[in-house]
Amino acid sequence: MTTWTSLFLLLGLGLLAVDAAAPWWKTASFYQIYPRSFKDSDGDGIGDLNGVTEKLEYLKEIGVTATWLSPFLKSPMADFGYDISDFKAVDPLFGTMEDFENMVSRAKELGVKIILDFVPNHSSDECDWFLRSAAGEEEYKDYYIWHPGFLDEDGNRRPPTNWVSVFRGSAWEWHEGRQEYYLHQFHKKQPDFNFRNPVVREEMNNVLRFWLEKGVDGFRVDAIYHAFEIEADENGNYLDEPRNDWTNDPDEYGYTHKIYTVDQPETPHLVYEWRQILEQFQADNGGDERILMVETWSPIEIVMHYYGNETADGAQIPFNFQLISNLHYDSDAYHYEYLINNWLNLMPEGKSANWVIGNHDKNRVGSRFGADRVDLFNILLLTLPGCSITYQGEELGMLDGYVSWKDTVDPQACNGYEENYMDNSRDPARTPMHWSDETMAGFTTGESTWLPVSTDYRQRNVKTERGVSLSHLNVFKRLQQLRQEPSIEEGSAEVKAVSNYVLAVKRHLSGDFVYISLFNIFDSIENVNLSNVFGSLPAKFQYALVTEKSIKKVGDQVSAGSVTLMPHEAIVLRSTTTA
Repeated sequence: MTTWTSLFLLLGLGLLAVDAAAPWWKTASFYQIYPRSFKDSDGDGIGDLNGVTEKLEYLKEIGVTATWLSPFLKSPMADFGYDISDFKAVDPLFGTMEDFENMVSRAKELGVKIILDFVPNHSSDECDWFLRSAAGEEEYKDYYIWHPGFLDEDGNRRPPTNWVSVFRGSAWEWHEGRQEYYLHQFHKKQPDFNFRNPVVREEMNNVLRFWLEKGVDGFRVDAIYHAFEIEADENGNYLDEPRNDWTNDPDEYGYTHKIYTVDQPETPHLVYEWRQILEQFQADNGGDERILMVETWSPIEIVMHYYGNETADGAQIPFNFQLISNLHYDSDAYHYEYLINNWLNLMPEGKSANWVIGNHDKNRVGSRFGADRVDLFNILLLTLPGCSITYQGEELGMLDGYVSWKDTVDPQACNGYEENYMDNSRDPARTPMHWSDETMAGFTTGESTWLPVSTDYRQRNVKTERGVSLSHLNVFKRLQQLRQEPSIEEGSAEVKAVSNYVLAVKRHLSGDFVYISLFNIFDSIENVNLSNVFGSLPAKFQYALVTEKSIKKVGDQVSAGSVTLMPHEAIVLRSTTTA
């Protein structure tokens, strides 16, 4: 029998899965770096690009495929890099363009891909484009959203609409020089671009081309759902948004129902246009596929449009924020099951899932769900089908750091009030990375840091956890090894709630071992009969991954009919025979 005949027979019997063209990102492990807080190389207390380069080997150690870096481009730092004044320059705070090129070069040597944070919705008000627009220069006058506003009956000028900024207060700011208001959906130093202007669209297309030429492997697109607002009427005016009834504070973002300022129907098509830019670059230059990861906190039905439509491809990875947005401390296993399966069921045919549970805008996983559940969420993230996105430090179980009102720098909190600033501050999730139990957690050789180092760094850090066999870090590394197993990398997935307390995820590829992840969400001891959950299964399983909460060891065998879980325990089981 020839080799080809054998191959076709195996394929026909369903015993072998061959997907030679599977794209690299489909089951990748992505890792978000917030450069300010990752590693400081020069002692100024602020992380930088050389610090990232220094720690790229760590990313390789923990099994990361690609890292996306929050902004490091030239910026006045009103919103810590999300207010860009030059879209083609590195801010000196983080280094130089040469430092960036060295980082990309070293990443390629290690096989770690670099994803750039692309911020298209707005620029800084110190951007040359805005300065020229404010001066009324013909070429730039419509780069941004401008409106003269209205005079009330007392002759006082008022903004064009009741639209509210994400950072509180009116989304319109008066510009004395131009004698008009400009729109800013975020900070007043972040004027919104006018994407109805084709010149602006091409300007941003050229930004993508510039960084592709510099060697990036793709882009994480920031706040895409804000890119378009409702089109002005024939008089150049915009409509007020309807009131919400849960707040009477007109400066509160939730004061209005967002029907004109987010999720406009044109927005996904902007992403389709950018996908064409990447594909053209791919056709011209070869290499691995370049990707788009888009941030949108939209209803799930709208998020699905970002994958593409019948005639155009969109983002490979529209961020799945269902878990990060809708899970709560008290959510039961049926809630987990619904959120996971709802994404899988709504996802267009042929597309790939992604899973996010932490990022720089949300409290850390261990602080939201409890430190006892850190391993549980890492195991869930890394054994579901598709790719995972992990925020720096979650592999260590880092918790929110305490940041006093005096030390708070996040504009989302600073624009509010001291009595409730912690409800709005993103600073606690952005405190410096814990590299060791040495002074300043090994983050810097300096005497201070831009945000205070969390007080628990001596217990939760890379150096210490490397030496503890069932530390969060070592569980995470073992998980990354398991992700290479065919059933977990390519196999089918069944996600089921066993009860209110226990969630089960089955992964299987025909001809390979069956893997089952079990998650005991609450603080009681639970016993599970796997055959009652998934039907026909091999009779025996062995523990492929355990945590510090486990009373079993890796390699121990267990009957499919009776698996005991300790409080907050999560495990991965592997069948002792293939199926």
